[in-house]
Amino acid sequence: MAGMSQAYGREGLCLVRRPCRSPGLLSGPVTTTTAPLHSRPFFALQGGRPEGCAYPQTFHELGVLHVPSGRLEASDPYVSLGAGCTVPVPPGSYPVFVTVADVSEAADGSHPRESYLSVVLHDDAPVAAVRLGVPEGERAPGEGVWYGVGVDAGTVAFADAQAAEALSRRADDVLEETHDRWMELQDDPRHHGSNRANVPLPGAAGGENLALAHSGWGDGFYPLVTTHDADGRLLGVHIDLLVASATHWKDERGDGER
Repeated sequence: MAGMSQAYGREGLCLVRRPCRSPGLLSGPVTTTTAPLHSRPFFALQGGRPEGCAYPQTFHELGVLHVPSGRLEASDPYVSLGAGCTVPVPPGSYPVFVTVADVSEAADGSHPRESYLSVVLHDDAPVAAVRLGVPEGERAPGEGVWYGVGVDAGTVAFADAQAAEALSRRADDVLEETHDRWMELQDDPRHHGSNRANVPLPGAAGGENLALAHSGWGDGFYPLVTTHDADGRLLGVHIDLLVASATHWKDERGDGER
């Protein structure tokens, strides 16, 4: 299958990005002359060093994600689970992948950073269009504005939105214990590799789970992007972690480090 700063405003349950060169959490909209996101390069699920990509990449399967409700949520699972961006998809189970960029100067694999987290709905047709993601109940974003995931715990994730909402209402002690377990697995390279995990959601009746990964450079705001075939069919949903297109976003990328 085969792209943003630290300032953002909250609109509803989803964060809407206004690019801004001055880092900081702002209370209102920020305007800019930055080019629209859809004109930026997109390198999810492309190995090697695709043309225009700042770094060599690999991509790794993160197991299957169960979405029986047909509502796919993107969130920071330690902060906004159950209140993230939700995209309608056909109910089903889908493979999840994390694309990893090697940002080391020597390109020797010594400094990996996650560049995309992706849910693949269909892989039977080439990608013909890359679009700004539009959450359910929201209008398509205007020039220089997009929807995405605000990250405050260095992690992004996909989950079934209905199951995520149910878990978010559980008692604090249950959530704390759950988060501790997720962190253990996320840091265990024997699970799904370093910095990522695929874990069941406690109390979920339909086997719903959570696919999570570290968020590239760390905390910040990361756009939701969708890929489509020539007929407009949704092929994949992606969180762009603003790593692979670093040379194109050098002045606008958040500077968080994990």
